Amino acid sequence: MAETYVGIDVSRDSLDVAIHASDKGWRFTNDPDGINKLCTFLVELKPVLVVFEATGGYEMPLYVGLDEAGLPAAPVNPRQIKDFARASGRLAKTDILDARVIAHFGYALHPEARCVPDSQEIKEIVARRTQIVQMITAEKNRLRSARKSIRTRIQSHIDWLEKELDDVDSQLKQSIKDNPEWSEKDKLLRSAPGVGPVLSTALLAGLPELGKLDRKQIAALAGVAPLNNDSGTKRGRRTVWGGRAAVRGPLYMAALVATRFNPTIRQLYHRLLSAGKLKKIALIACMRKLLTILNAVLKHRAPWRYTHSCVIGPCS
Repeated sequence: MAETYVGIDVSRDSLDVAIHASDKGWRFTNDPDGINKLCTFLVELKPVLVVFEATGGYEMPLYVGLDEAGLPAAPVNPRQIKDFARASGRLAKTDILDARVIAHFGYALHPEARCVPDSQEIKEIVARRTQIVQMITAEKNRLRSARKSIRTRIQSHIDWLEKELDDVDSQLKQSIKDNPEWSEKDKLLRSAPGVGPVLSTALLAGLPELGKLDRKQIAALAGVAPLNNDSGTKRGRRTVWGGRAAVRGPLYMAALVATRFNPTIRQLYHRLLSAGKLKKIALIACMRKLLTILNAVLKHRAPWRYTHSCVIGPCS
């Protein structure tokens, strides 16, 4: 029997389904009833892999449904699907054509099937916290230039948002406390100078692979690894790009603090500046070093400690 690879194009209201090497297509509603019908259909089909794009949250009910049904699900980066479609010469675009491209992608590249991460709950709380902080910043910017007649309204909204932020922070803190594994990881991460609750929760939510990969892999995953840009005799400038933006922002701020209060990071930062490196480049190197340290801390379940050889526990 031929192996079956299923591709699903996810939108807010619908789920378009295609099978590799088949011209047929199906559409289900993106709601609990539609997802239940889709999962029942797929269970009978017994696919090798179900592939879908990670589309900013619309895919999560589907992901959970597939996981509960015991189906092998693989969320993939939409950019990979787009590049694959372009490389395959498929320029036309409809929902069902997208589903066929996704199914072909699964057949050709065999992305790894993954269960819904345990960190999904905390990830959603962290995402909500980020949204509230952005709204507070936007309202404070409006307050500066607002007329007197409307300043009171804006200030009232800021006060409400700040109270909401306190409530979300309390919920986040309680969620970590209630989960023994998260609580242990949080304590280990925050043992390193420069790492506070914002970076710790961002790593728990957005980088669950921390402590499970080597230093090069985790740096690439977070988007702080320098990537080559060479071709023939050309030797281009190495740059960092891609990775998980939700992690890089808090990591940048933590590295900035660590250049003052973490002796390992401070030594690295000043050594790079003395060597003539730009401050921004030196700071990115500090981000990568801090992430490497935290990766070792979780890998070996040993809290941070400083030595003159810059060894953090059994770090390597």
